Amino acid sequence: MIFAIVGICAVLAVLAFLVPRLSRHPERGTQRTLGAGSRAGGKAPGLLGRILSKPFRSSSKAVGRSGSAGRRARGHMPF
Repeated sequence: MIFAIVGICAVLAVLAFLVPRLSRHPERGTQRTLGAGSRAGGKAPGLLGRILSKPFRSSSKAVGRSGSAGRRARGHMPF
């Protein structure tokens, strides 16, 4: 799972750098999918629910950060 998230983040960062407007849809779709996993894991009772939903929450944050970093880097380029 870790390698998949790293791969998705890398693809989104490159996509956000090359075509910033078109990168938002895949980013939102990925975050929606990870959010569904987080909500499903959070339904477990107590501490177990927090433990099961945390990987999905942190992965969703990483996807958002990689997309915004690609768009921000594109904004700093001279062309």
